[in-house]
Amino acid sequence: MNEAYPDTVSGRDHWIIERRPSRAAVASDRPHTFFVEAERSEAGEVVSVATIFLTNRECPWRCLMCDLWKHTLEESVPPGAIPAQIDFAMGELRRTHTEPLRQVKLYNSGSFFDRGAIPLLDYPAIAERLRCFERVIVECHPALVNDAVVRFRDLLGGTKLEVAMGLETIHPDVLPRLNKRMTTEQFAAAAAFLRRHNIALRSFVLVKPPFLDEAEALLWAQRSTEFAFDCGASVVSLIPVRPGNGALDELTAQGHFSPPNLTTLEHAAVHGVASRRGRVFADTWDLEQLSHCPGCFAARRERLNKMNLSQIVPEAVRCLHCANP
Repeated sequence: MNEAYPDTVSGRDHWIIERRPSRAAVASDRPHTFFVEAERSEAGEVVSVATIFLTNRECPWRCLMCDLWKHTLEESVPPGAIPAQIDFAMGELRRTHTEPLRQVKLYNSGSFFDRGAIPLLDYPAIAERLRCFERVIVECHPALVNDAVVRFRDLLGGTKLEVAMGLETIHPDVLPRLNKRMTTEQFAAAAAFLRRHNIALRSFVLVKPPFLDEAEALLWAQRSTEFAFDCGASVVSLIPVRPGNGALDELTAQGHFSPPNLTTLEHAAVHGVASRRGRVFADTWDLEQLSHCPGCFAARRERLNKMNLSQIVPEAVRCLHCANP
């Protein structure tokens, strides 16, 4: 297609959607995936977390870097579908995992508090299923952080609610171009609302979004992490941006995007962990895409995993085959 990325908000949705590959086949009565992961808790323990990726309607925003729409539906799910998905996932996870599942993430490829994605009628049934956990983590666009979040918090009783919001980047030119239709001021206001209502905040920060080179990517990941902590986040998840959603592949061909180097992700994680302002987790999914040296990749991946679980910076990996660190 080789058409330049539009400068106007009105043209970006069409440009992004036009370049999408096919959507995956998913069903409204099943989550599209679920698994158990280990995560360091606020209390400093390593706990088992049930992570469920719910199937629901696509997010109304068309973010430039997003590929989560691949596992969404084009229509809203009926009432009862989301509780049924949770029942199915938890039944399978409890059957295959003997360790106590202390926290749960309900990620729905969009915003939990989008009424077109998660029916309001289902909130009591969802909350009833989650009160056995110490903490429930859901995701939401800052524009949808409102009294519905507080009502859901109240339904959870003694279970702590944590809302994950995508800050992405505070770069003043790049953030508007991501098509998220959010400002840093709006993020800060939503964070302040959560803080007033004793709801924890987790923030997603992108490592090397489009339109930045490697040095800029590290600098702005660091600055964005600091901004998230300034807003009261207790967790920052560093997400390396990867191609594969159509739009980023087009920008790659145009020379406006390339995935970050593994070194950039490592340095961003080290900066955040060393600041001791909150927990910082580097996303290690499909990490092979970021590595250029098979000689040190396994050790560097293990270093990131150790950093995630300990929140201590391990010694850097020395490699005989490449220039890292």
